Amino acid sequence: FTEAEVYQQSFDPREYLKEYYTLTDSQGRPNTFLTQNLRTLFKMFSLDGLSGDTLIDVGCGPTIYQLLSACERFEEIIALDYTDQNRRELEKWLKNEAGAFDWMPVVKYVCELEGDREKWAEKEEKLRKKVKEVLKCDVTKANPTDPVSLPPADCVLSTLCLEGACKDLATFRSALRNISALVKPGGHLVMVTVLRETYYAFNKQVFSCLYLERSMVEDAVEGAGFDVKFSEVQPYLSSDIRTDCEAVLGLVARR
Repeated sequence: FTEAEVYQQSFDPREYLKEYYTLTDSQGRPNTFLTQNLRTLFKMFSLDGLSGDTLIDVGCGPTIYQLLSACERFEEIIALDYTDQNRRELEKWLKNEAGAFDWMPVVKYVCELEGDREKWAEKEEKLRKKVKEVLKCDVTKANPTDPVSLPPADCVLSTLCLEGACKDLATFRSALRNISALVKPGGHLVMVTVLRETYYAFNKQVFSCLYLERSMVEDAVEGAGFDVKFSEVQPYLSSDIRTDCEAVLGLVARR
């Protein structure tokens, strides 16, 4: 199991972004993992009732792709991540600093799903305005943002986070209970979770992943006090040596 400290010491956000978040890989093959997830997020954030004032993104990493559809339905976003360098990398993009990762092709792709590829600059500006805070979090703590206490939000989003942060199913279930406290009664939890994956790799480093089946995730979400409203599995059929991921689960639940 890859401990939190290893992420803090040696997770390189730039290399991670380069490896997993361009629309085509170094061989020119399309990044189906990313585009599938963008389509799933677009679909989930188009569901009736999935909107409100505040959204908390738990385990945002150095990425913004997961917020591109969400920012059309929520007014304020708070992004949380454990590692300092991920939060710094994210802030670089939010502040439009030189040397920030170029998300434009990904933003254009989502704008195309929404029906207007040319709105990409507007969407970038909208997202930059809506992210109000970037804070440290630890999902294994009862209050993940301790010592800060956040008021519960209309929606908590978590993509590809808990399966990397939790060493076993008990910890995963407990982490879901911890983040459920960040959701208002009647609010929503939106998740993108890899299934049957035990590792992912980039930059000659390997990171562990908790092996999960769809039923284990749904059961844990229900155990944390939610009703599952939407659950869809996309198989990941790639001969990808960087990961042994077999499928990705998109899930929406209501507290």
